[in-house]
Parts: sequence; structure tokens; C-alpha cells
Amino acid sequence: MQFKISKELILQIEELILSKKDQQLEALLNDMHHADIAEILDELDFDEATYIFKILDSEKTAEILLELEDDLRENILSRLSPKEIAEELDELDTDDAADIIAELSTDIKNEVISELIDVEHAKDIVDLLRYDEDTAGGLMGKELVKVNENWNVLTCVKEMRIQAENVSRVHSIYVVDDENRLKGRLSLKDLLTTSTKTPISEVYIPKVDYVRVDTEDVEVARIMQKYDLEAIPVVDELGRLVGRITIDDIVDVIKDEADKDYQLAAGISQDVEADDSILELTKARLPWLVLALLGGFVSVRVLGLFEGAMTEHGNLFFFTPLIAAMAGNVGVQSSAIIVQGLANNTLSGSLFSRLIKEISLSLLNGVILASILFLGSHFLLNVELIIGVIVTSALISVIIIASLIGTFVPLLLNKFGIDPALATGPFITTSNDICGILIYFSIAKLILGF
Repeated sequence: MQFKISKELILQIEELILSKKDQQLEALLNDMHHADIAEILDELDFDEATYIFKILDSEKTAEILLELEDDLRENILSRLSPKEIAEELDELDTDDAADIIAELSTDIKNEVISELIDVEHAKDIVDLLRYDEDTAGGLMGKELVKVNENWNVLTCVKEMRIQAENVSRVHSIYVVDDENRLKGRLSLKDLLTTSTKTPISEVYIPKVDYVRVDTEDVEVARIMQKYDLEAIPVVDELGRLVGRITIDDIVDVIKDEADKDYQLAAGISQDVEADDSILELTKARLPWLVLALLGGFVSVRVLGLFEGAMTEHGNLFFFTPLIAAMAGNVGVQSSAIIVQGLANNTLSGSLFSRLIKEISLSLLNGVILASILFLGSHFLLNVELIIGVIVTSALISVIIIASLIGTFVPLLLNKFGIDPALATGPFITTSNDICGILIYFSIAKLILGF
């Protein structure tokens, strides 16, 4: 059954905090999943959340820490001493611990590292901190199980038992040489069904997917998604095994990338959340709203150029919103497909073949929609035949042009290293609105001769 926060539960927890009934509070929370406790802490004020955080066991609170919203985690960490923070980090995998330490100020960071009890754990965390957070090195953890290609099966099993004590989940067994260079992976089935005296070099699988420490996180996500991997090893410039990335870290990358693209598509230029301050939300939204407003001015100016035509043929004006809306919608559809293809690395074929495909597709859609529009305007709206011809001709033209713009703008942005998700937002909508209106009245002027 899915956990749900109720007002009664929050009130009960607040009363227990107020009366300082720590044992009852601890008993109530200990049976809950750490993600559910994090959700509860988000509903409490900072003082209450910190109080709960300090009475629970560090093994529990370490997991909770990872699930908290950024601002709450930052506030709680600011109320803990370097020693208390170190106690939390000693319970976490190196990659998670490094992520939390990276959020601290330089002075606090050094103090926390010096308070870590496990020296090897501390060294691994420090090593991870030198990598960019958006790379495989920044994502990876040091916890893994590896065996030497020169060992036999019996030696491997003994060593694996020792190493597995520090690994929460054993996804794969990696094989390395004497220089720690990655050579392959070992099947657990082969290990169990092979004689204990058999050399590992005779049974390991030499083919293994891996990434380098400087591989971008989105590329790591693409590889793991494509090959359905639960974990992937990470090697340095010399091919030495230095860590592994697990699927839970990649899910976060995919989610963050999807959130960013969604916000860009909606015209939000910064990573923000609903609970952020009004100033932060305004800074994120305003630039694209200003662009849309400027685009609106241009649209008004274009309409002004054809004022005489609208005076003489008033019916033209009523179809203006329809043409502009269709232009924007078609452009967004086309760009969304291209952006998705670029993100998934699934675009194939030459530029010319894509051009032909888009023209064919938009022509087919345009003819179908124009036919519906022509019949509807003539029989339902009693629009003159000549106006119907103008509107439907303009609609077909606008759909083709908007489709091409929606296709090639994200490709162009991607070529220059700009996030193509920008092309699915107000930029493409506004530009297609202007083009749609211009094409519409240009065709009207050509046919009516005003």
C-alpha cells in the first residue's frame, strides 16, 4: 500500500516533538521507509525536521538525507556539526557522500572529511570530488567487486566474500589484470558451476560495456538505457577500473534531464521548482515572456501592413488566429520529434531525406486539414469561395513552412552546442506565428490583388 501523509499523522508527530517523547517518536518513524520520512520532514518546519533528524539512528538519517529537498537538506546540514555530518556520510556509499559534501562550503567540507572515521572511505570520497558532477566520474561510486584474471575460482570466491561486505548490492563481478585494467566480467553462474581450481582467465567474459571518467552523464544514461544495464564500470584514461555507476543514479540523471527539457519547452530558462521564491521564478520565466511579447509586437506590425486588406475583406481577419495557432502547433510537433530523436540518438538518414520526409508529411497533413477547413468555412460559416481558397492555400503553405522550421531549428541549435529543447518552447511558437500571418496575408494579397 502506498504511503500517504495525513494531517492527523503530522499533528501526532508535532505533539510528540513538543512533549519531547523521543522513544515514541522514534518507534513511530523507525518502521517507515526513509523516503516516506523525508516526505514528512518536508511538511514540518526546519526546527522540527532537525529535531527528528537528531534523534534517529545515523544509518536511517543518512538515507533520509538523500531524499530531502535541496533547501531542507541544506538547512539541516547547517545545523549539524562537522562530526555529526561525518557520521551520516560514513553510512553512505561514496558517490552519495561525495554529492552531499560537494554542497558544503570549502571550510566545512575540509572539517567533515577530517572527521570521517573510515580512512579508505574518506580517500575514495576525496577522489570522487575532483570529477565534474555531470560526468561519469562524478556519478560513479567506488563500491564494487573485482577479481584478478590470474586467480582461480576458489581464490575469487574468498576475495569476493571480503569485498562484498562493503557493497550494498553486487550487480556485476569485474575482472582486472595486475595493473587494475578492466579485462571483462565474470558470470556468477559460471563461477558456481566451474571447478574451484579453474583459472578465472578461462571462464570470464571479455566483452563488457564501460564508460570513461570524462563521459557526459547523459551519454552514460543513453548507453545504460540502450543495453538495459543495472550497472556499468568506469575506467580512467589508462583503462584502469576506478568505479561503477548503478541504475539508481542514472534514473536521477534521466529525471533531471527530462525536467530541464520540459522547463525549456515551457519557456523557463533556469532550473526552478514551485516552492522557489517569487524573484527566482520571475527570473526564470521573464526572459521568454519578453521574447513572446516582442514577437507579438512584430505580429501586430505585420498585421498593420495589411490593414487595407482587412478593411476591404473583413473575413480575412477572422481566420488570423487559426492560421497563427496551426503554425505554432505544427512547429512544436515537428521540433518535439527532432529533439526527442537527438536526445535518444535515434535520428537516422541524411538531411536531404529528412527534408523530403517532412515536406511529404506536412503536405499530407496540410491537404487533409485544408479540406476540412474549406468545407467547414463554406458550409458552416458561409464564407465566400475565394476567401476559402485563400485560407486553405495559406494553411497548406503555413503547415509546410512551420514543419520545416520546427525540424531544422533544433538541428541547427544542436550543431552549435545549444540545447535543442529550446526549439520546442516560445521561440518556435512565436517565430511560426509571425511566419504564418505573413504567409497568409501575402497569399491573400497575391490572389485578391490589393
